Amino acid sequence: MKKTLLASLALAALAGVAWAADDDKAIQALVDQYIATGYQQGEKQQLERLKQDETLKACSEHRNKPPADLMKAIMEREKATIKYPADNKMMGNWEKGKEVFNTGFGMRVGVIAPDKADKPRGGNCYACHAADPKEVAAGNLGNSLTGYGKMRGNSEETIKYTYEKIFNSQTYMACSNMPRFGHNGVLTPEQVADLVAFLVDPASPVNK
Repeated sequence: MKKTLLASLALAALAGVAWAADDDKAIQALVDQYIATGYQQGEKQQLERLKQDETLKACSEHRNKPPADLMKAIMEREKATIKYPADNKMMGNWEKGKEVFNTGFGMRVGVIAPDKADKPRGGNCYACHAADPKEVAAGNLGNSLTGYGKMRGNSEETIKYTYEKIFNSQTYMACSNMPRFGHNGVLTPEQVADLVAFLVDPASPVNK
C-alpha cells in the first residue's frame, strides 16, 4: 500500500514538473513573440539586437552569474571575436572619439522621432558614463571615466585593455552589462580606437 502511494505521488510530481516545463515554454514563446513584434519593423530598426546568441542565452539562463567554468568559456569565446584596426593602431584621434562617445544610437533598438534614420551609429557612451567634465548630461549607470588616462596612463597594456574592453566587454567580464560595440558591429575598429584616444590621450578633455 505504501509503495503504491509513494509511486502515485512520484508520478504526480513528475507530471507536475513536465506540466510546469511545458507551461514555461509556452510563456517564453509568447514573450518572444511580443518582443519580436513590439518594435516598429523596417530598415534601420536594428532588430538584430533582440536576438540572443550563445553567450547571451547562457547569461540569461544563469541570471548573469554563470559558474566558473562557463564564465571562463564565455570570456575565451568573446576574446576570439575581437578585430583590430587595419593599421593595428589601437589609439586613434581623440577628437573623433569624443564625437563617437557623445553621439549615435549605441545599442538602442529602433529609431525614435525626431531622430533621423541616417544618424551615425556612434556609441552613445555618455548615456551611461561621465567622461568630459564639461558634459553635465552624462549618465551614471556605468562608472565615471573622467581622468581615465590620468589614473591609468597610456602604456601599450592600458591601450590594448581599453580597446578590447570597448570592442567586446565580455572579454574581461562574462555577462557584463556593457554592450559589445565592436562585436555587434555598432562601431568599427577605427571608431573604437578613436574612443581609446578620447579616454587615454593626455590632450583629451577627459584628462584635463
